[in-house]
Amino acid sequence: MSLAQRIFPTVNILARVSGIFSLWILLPIAVAWFGNDNGLWPFITSLSSLLLCSAALALLTRGYKREMKARDGFVLVVGLWTVLPAVSALPLLLYNPSLTFTHAYFETMSALTTTGATVLTGLDQLPPSINLWRHLLNWLGGMGIIVLAVAILPMLGVGGLQLFKAETPGPIKDARLTPRIRETARNLWIVYAGLTLACALLLKFAGGMSWLDAVCHAFAAMCLGGFSTHDASVGFFNSPIIEAILIVFMLLAATNFATHYVALTGRKLSTYLKDSEFKAMILLILISTLGCAAYLVAQNTYGDYLTSLRHVAFNLVSIATDSGFASVDFGSWPIFVPLLMLFLSCITACSGSTGGGIKMIRTLIMMRESSRQMSSLLHPNAVHPLRVNGMAIPHQIIFAVMGFIFLYAMSVFVLTFLLLLSGLDFLSSFTAVIACINNAGPGLGVVGPASNYGVLSNIQIWICNFAMLLGRLEVFSLLILFTRVFWKS
Repeated sequence: MSLAQRIFPTVNILARVSGIFSLWILLPIAVAWFGNDNGLWPFITSLSSLLLCSAALALLTRGYKREMKARDGFVLVVGLWTVLPAVSALPLLLYNPSLTFTHAYFETMSALTTTGATVLTGLDQLPPSINLWRHLLNWLGGMGIIVLAVAILPMLGVGGLQLFKAETPGPIKDARLTPRIRETARNLWIVYAGLTLACALLLKFAGGMSWLDAVCHAFAAMCLGGFSTHDASVGFFNSPIIEAILIVFMLLAATNFATHYVALTGRKLSTYLKDSEFKAMILLILISTLGCAAYLVAQNTYGDYLTSLRHVAFNLVSIATDSGFASVDFGSWPIFVPLLMLFLSCITACSGSTGGGIKMIRTLIMMRESSRQMSSLLHPNAVHPLRVNGMAIPHQIIFAVMGFIFLYAMSVFVLTFLLLLSGLDFLSSFTAVIACINNAGPGLGVVGPASNYGVLSNIQIWICNFAMLLGRLEVFSLLILFTRVFWKS
């Protein structure tokens, strides 16, 4: 099989999906039209250009259409997550010609991977249509552009199962809510959209937010993307009620959406109590919040426990769930707390959620496997099956989790050393990589919550781009393309 026969079928699907994706630009066009803001013509020009290019590319490769195989799924996943940020950056480049492609691509990569890191300043003065576009990308990336594609690929004559597996590698990737993958995607989107609507309404009626603020922050909360319409992020509103609402929805977004679906359809809250991941996440966040609030009072960062608890609760939940909102400059806190928050971003979010990192399910599997290994030292002949949620975990999944964590750790080390080699200091390098690979947003040092990633050089920004993509695709789906065996016939 020639290289063209291998690649062009994927290019054809990529062109068609990109064309359909570009139709989302109609929403900011409508906002710009009714609000008469400066984003109107950049969006109209972008939509026209993208539709024309997608149609031309689809026509040129139409003779190569065929059913996808597993290998094609990985190529398409990586292709979508690298091409769509470039597609999405066009309106930003047309609106602000002084913005470089590197910065525009970082902004849209951050949006679609739900990292929430930004290189832009003056967010308060951006046209509503531009701010809406940033947050819409955030929201679409939350459940995954690929899951959306799974719902529409059957209409394009392409099955979606291989694509769904390539997008969601991990211990529960084959657990489907319905026998048909298209129905699975639809059910997840219904839950996702319903929770987003509820969040937007609560934020609006809590007071202090315009409709644009409420919708944008609801988008960012449910996708755990952390974008804001203000440079000061959620701290702009200085509202305990708004912070409390966002805490609830960030925790919901960090929970497996399959659990939400089962709980809603069965109308049983006990579903959450049966979910080991959910219980571990809540317990970990609760203990960490109470302990860190007490620590900051002891360090005289805040004068009373309630004030400390308010700020710790919001910012710790935000970072631990990989959202990235900030209500205060937590980078100025004693270093123990922000570093703990970034550590939590590695393990807290549940599988099947919009969060990133290692995920709680892998953490539980490794903890129980470690305990089992120690028990085996004392009782070598005993049989100790490893169970999560009452189900025995096969050995191949345990080995897959070990492989994932090894590659995750090595990626953090290599990317940190690359940033150090580029001249960035250690704290900024390490935390930038952790924040980007976990899709958590702000780091510490020069990329802390009081600053943004715009201070980095171009090479440093591209390293962070790679880290965001690596984290969003959960390491394996990206690195497999760099192996020799993948490209063998």
